[in-house]
Amino acid sequence: MAPTESKKRLALAIIDFLGTSAKDGTLTADDAESIEIAQSCIADTFKVDPTDEAAVKVAVGGQSLASIYSVYEKLRSKSSPQAGGAAQSQEDKPKAGAPSPESDKLKSEGNALMARKDYSGAIDQYTKALEIAPANPIYLSNRAAAYSASSQHDKAAEDAELAVSVDPKYSKAWSRLGLARFDMGDYNASKEAYEKGIEAEGNGGSDAMKRGLETSKRKLEEASRATEPPSEELDTAPGASRGGGGMPDLSGLASMLGGGQGGGGGGMPDLGSMMNNPMFANMAQNLMSNPDMLSNLMSNPRLRQMAENFGQGGGMPDMSSLMSDPNIADMARNMMGGAGRGGQN
Repeated sequence: MAPTESKKRLALAIIDFLGTSAKDGTLTADDAESIEIAQSCIADTFKVDPTDEAAVKVAVGGQSLASIYSVYEKLRSKSSPQAGGAAQSQEDKPKAGAPSPESDKLKSEGNALMARKDYSGAIDQYTKALEIAPANPIYLSNRAAAYSASSQHDKAAEDAELAVSVDPKYSKAWSRLGLARFDMGDYNASKEAYEKGIEAEGNGGSDAMKRGLETSKRKLEEASRATEPPSEELDTAPGASRGGGGMPDLSGLASMLGGGQGGGGGGMPDLGSMMNNPMFANMAQNLMSNPDMLSNLMSNPRLRQMAENFGQGGGMPDMSSLMSDPNIADMARNMMGGAGRGGQN
């Protein structure tokens, strides 16, 4: 399976992190060659181009991979019990993502742009707010909404995932993630996001969250039905093959009667005029509903000889002579639906 766009951006972020670590003194000069090999292997495996500055900028944005991980570490340490059972002091609590008046102002401007459906402008304002307060779950969730509204579903999912990793109880971010995954066609991940959102909301969840969950479940059921193999249906019709609507294959009969030549000159008579005749119309209907009759008709040597002469410009055959053959006479009566029996003309 090919890597998703989200994973490609993560690969670029890792390559960028390795390059930065080699340049900022984190690693020694002796490690530079190994780092280059690692970067090349990651780029080849994930089919990304680390020299594409625009792609790298999109991948890392205003948040480097190191800064995102530092937020995770602080949150993990916040939830871990202190050694010796000592309570964590207020000064030790992480300040990552804490909003400021300036970042909140940028968020409000982004909200106003969203109301005007200026999604690109809203994304810019939320991004500026995140540069001030990295990994703030509200700013991330709002930017995810802007990305979804502009059909950038991969980026919406990334922001929503980061938001719920920062604050698993932030139900709105779970809703954003459920929508993004739904729009990406990952209905199972969408269902899981809505389920976690309902859990975060408590009291059975909101109506909007439950509607999202039901929609995802319905899509999963539809996808499951679509992947079921169709049942094998055998053609039980005897004799001649049938077309898509159960119609006998008349191509052999047309060939036997001299092909598709027009009327006159010894060729095929005008079938349109013939079918206007109720008698011929009834014959044709009976013939098409009985493939055995068609098969027998085509295998009769006298009819085949008649067709060959007819196709070579030999004119119409002597019908009285032809009907003296009891087999042909019986077939004719069957094609007429039994007409001619019991003295009827």
